[in-house]
Amino acid sequence: MNQTSNQKLNDKTWARWSALFVVAFTMMAAYYVNDIMAPLKSMLEGELHWTSGEFGFFTGAYSFLNVFLLMLIWGGLILDKFGIRFTGMLSAILMVGGTICEYAAITRFGGTEEMLFGYKLDVFMASAGYSVFGVGAEVAGITVTKIIAKWFHGKEMALAMGVQVALARVGSQVAYAVAIPVAKNWHLDTPLLIGAILLVGGLVSFLCFTFMDRKLDRQVTIDTSCGDDEKFSFKDVVAVVSNPGFWLIALLCVLFYSCVFPFQKFATELMVTKYNVSEDIAGTFAGLPALGALFLTPVFGGMIDRRGKAASIMMLGAFMLICVHAIYAIPFIHASWVAIILMIILGIAFSLVPSAMWPSVAKIFPVKQLGTAYALIFFIQNIGLWGIPALIGSVLENYCITGQEVVNGKTTNLYDYTLPMCIFTGIAILSLLVAFLLKSADKQYGYGLEKANLKK
Repeated sequence: MNQTSNQKLNDKTWARWSALFVVAFTMMAAYYVNDIMAPLKSMLEGELHWTSGEFGFFTGAYSFLNVFLLMLIWGGLILDKFGIRFTGMLSAILMVGGTICEYAAITRFGGTEEMLFGYKLDVFMASAGYSVFGVGAEVAGITVTKIIAKWFHGKEMALAMGVQVALARVGSQVAYAVAIPVAKNWHLDTPLLIGAILLVGGLVSFLCFTFMDRKLDRQVTIDTSCGDDEKFSFKDVVAVVSNPGFWLIALLCVLFYSCVFPFQKFATELMVTKYNVSEDIAGTFAGLPALGALFLTPVFGGMIDRRGKAASIMMLGAFMLICVHAIYAIPFIHASWVAIILMIILGIAFSLVPSAMWPSVAKIFPVKQLGTAYALIFFIQNIGLWGIPALIGSVLENYCITGQEVVNGKTTNLYDYTLPMCIFTGIAILSLLVAFLLKSADKQYGYGLEKANLKK
């Protein structure tokens, strides 16, 4: 039977974009949960008596299992072996289960002085739940990326990836905006409970996608884009890690994201302590990069589809990152409007680099190696997402406490963020260097990163 004459489901514009929006809701819920505890750092210190070091341990726990048990690698194997539907559902279940564990740790053991493995019981249990959630969220990220590569192959791939990232950032922005007001008006754990409910909805949403994807698979014959040669092979691992472009884009990924996500975990407190922003709206300002990504990532993705210049755009985004963190590190600048402008610039950089980076992976590697390549890149990224928050939390606790204040009967520490921001600036400088090397490698190996995605 010749099926090439029949229009497939993903050839229909409404169908492929509907599929994207369905899975994007799952990721939106995931990003909400991922960021919902960040604005609550001071409240965790005041109500549950967490230290900055413990908060850094909790934040870094997101990537602990992914790094030390290689869960992202195993996730990539599962994705290549069992496909996007099974892996996506498994990821959603892990996210729901981890969030419930995190919620139970705060509600049942919050503030306890019991110890487990050298950590307060509530800190350890919340971190364990967050770590399980992190496995689900990162594997879901790989899965959704591969879903887009499948459904938008030869079509608006960069735009689709940009839209997905933008919608996910909605979850982040909502989390930063509502966390403190909701926690103050109800309870410290209420924002997390909302996240658990959203993730259950995300699980149902992804289940709906599986029916659409199954229909698409029935419409196509087994070919080189979805056949046996896409299954996992250790030869693919060797081929990926032997590619110079892999190490450059993986290093750029870990350095760039280490300057964004870990920074945002501490940004709310920075806004309050250094720039005198009201605690009720500080989270909203800290979430401005996510809001910027909402509007700009699809724009930049569409621009790259039409005009290319992905390597140059990654260099520009890294340079902007240096400027942002360097100015935040200047100790005598305290104007709130400066902090807000810097967050807006960070949002632009946060839109530029991902919109160029993720489609570039599809140019550096053939389709059959994409799952392996994305898994390894996400694995290396998670090393930074684990280590940097723990480093910043430890630096704050040991070197940056400047005093204490009592608010509503609860005592919290005051911090000088100059040293942490210098650390972020140094990492950003390294990201620019790697972006420059990636552009040079593009010229040498002919990856085509500077070329447009859409062929005229």
